[in-house]
Amino acid sequence: MHLKTKLLLAQVPLALALLVLGGIAITTLGQLGLSSEKILKDNYRSVLAAQRMKEAIERMDSAALFIALGRREEGKQLAWRNRSTFEEELAVQMKNITEKGEQEASEALLRRWRDYLGSYERFLQENDQSVLRDAFFNELFPKFLAVKEGADHILTLNQDAMVRKSDEVRNFSRRLETSITFAALLAALVGILASMALTTRIIRPLSVLTQTARRIKEGDLEVRARVEGSDEIALLAQEFNTMTDSLDRYRKSSLGELLQAQHASQAAINSLPDPVVTTDLEGKILTANRAAESWFGPGLSGSLGEAVGSLEPALTAAIKKAREYVLSGKGAYLPADLEEAVKIAGSEGERYVLTQAAPVYDDTGSLGSISVVLRDVTLLSKLDAMSKSLVATFAHEFRTPLTSLRLAIHILLQQLAGTMTEKQLDLMYAARQDCERLQNLVDDILSIVRLQSGKIELRRVMVSILPLIEHIIDHHRLLAEERGILLSQVLPPFDEEVFADPERLELVFANLITNAIRHTPAGGSIEIRAKADDEVVRFEVADTGEGIPMEYQAQVFDKYFQVPSGIRKGTGLGLAIAKNIIEAHGGEIGLESAPGQGSTFWFTLPKTARQPGG
Repeated sequence: MHLKTKLLLAQVPLALALLVLGGIAITTLGQLGLSSEKILKDNYRSVLAAQRMKEAIERMDSAALFIALGRREEGKQLAWRNRSTFEEELAVQMKNITEKGEQEASEALLRRWRDYLGSYERFLQENDQSVLRDAFFNELFPKFLAVKEGADHILTLNQDAMVRKSDEVRNFSRRLETSITFAALLAALVGILASMALTTRIIRPLSVLTQTARRIKEGDLEVRARVEGSDEIALLAQEFNTMTDSLDRYRKSSLGELLQAQHASQAAINSLPDPVVTTDLEGKILTANRAAESWFGPGLSGSLGEAVGSLEPALTAAIKKAREYVLSGKGAYLPADLEEAVKIAGSEGERYVLTQAAPVYDDTGSLGSISVVLRDVTLLSKLDAMSKSLVATFAHEFRTPLTSLRLAIHILLQQLAGTMTEKQLDLMYAARQDCERLQNLVDDILSIVRLQSGKIELRRVMVSILPLIEHIIDHHRLLAEERGILLSQVLPPFDEEVFADPERLELVFANLITNAIRHTPAGGSIEIRAKADDEVVRFEVADTGEGIPMEYQAQVFDKYFQVPSGIRKGTGLGLAIAKNIIEAHGGEIGLESAPGQGSTFWFTLPKTARQPGG
């Protein structure tokens, strides 16, 4: 089994823990949403029916009064119209019995209604005004009060039930919070312990190699690395032992030592599973390991670009970029982001290759050659894609119960389900704020997943800079003034344009400006700047805030990262989203900052069409 496979298997417990936790969270949130829906389904319709019956019986009572006062036709029309309304709502109530005692109350209401209706019909048949008035006050009005009292009783039953069920949902949510917290801690603990145990077992042979190397360094050429297995570490140990044997034979010969050093180095390189090619400063191949020859053919020679150009043009561009980085004197080019991996087609199917390059210095300390490593990250890329898909799936699945929860909270805040106390309203407002915060997090996660997967299409047009920045400042001025911060622009008198998606560009500015407002104290200022050269326009968002320590500046654009400050602000996704959008435009993004001196976030955009990475 290969070392890569073992390392991936070591991460399986953490992945399983994440799956279990996600399943528990989705299930419990779904139950919470169903509990809220049950309140509306069981009781809200009965409350509505009772209220409508009360309105209908009151209008029938008014109609009877009209008749008693001599306005017979007007009263009869009003009476028959509301009689049908009452009977319809009473039929609905009889079919929606959900609470203890509600069946008896509904049947009692039905009996009172029939008694009232009989008296009402006799009342309508009477023509003598004096008899009508006596019948209204002595017979009809008391029965009207009895019917209304029955409807009030049903209304009270269901309103009390809604309050009780709301309390049950609140208690359930508290138990849910405790359960999820416990499950998260347990899953994390089990996953970490299992991964640590597997990882420790996997890397144990490395300690054997380390001890062997230390003894060889001390001059003991009799020692050998005892590593069992068939993975890369075992193969490396075998080559290591072979190297030690050769060193022992040639230790008395300076020429032999030089030759053995060369052979040992080549053997170590050959044992690596990834292609390794060393070139001179002009790009001519000097050495290549066996993996490189198996990829590009035996006897590699000539230009490295020509050797790999037949496979995939994008790989040639990646190698050129890595070499130029080393030639510029910046040191080793070691991209860690799998988004820079290049997909190539081979005899074994599609592969994802991540290009790395390192300088090789001569005896004088000058750059003598460049070592290029083509890391096969196919398994890691697939795992990364699965991880993104899993995160996107969880975010989508959270939306449905979250929407139901927000709707239930909104209905309760509108007091459509009954009057709430001030303390209850405070709790519901706090719950609504938490729901909005969770909704923003879900939206940010989905945005960054879509950006990284290329599912969001940029609609680029030529955008004028001055109107764009004025619009952005107007949009954020109120928030800045509320925090006591001066938001302004510092632009030269020019009429430049950039080739960009205006909607995505506004999102980048919104994330940078909002971030600056969060970290700038009252009395500070934020400036929006822009300056152009021949090919690009550089934008800057400079603040007088707290600044960012140097040790965190390389991580600020990573997903979910926030500078440790004791207070969590935002979701940690805004800067990552901005970085993905700018790079999708073919631009660059960065920052300049020092603690106590504020921060300047900058990015560049091309004036004309340019492909990402171009």
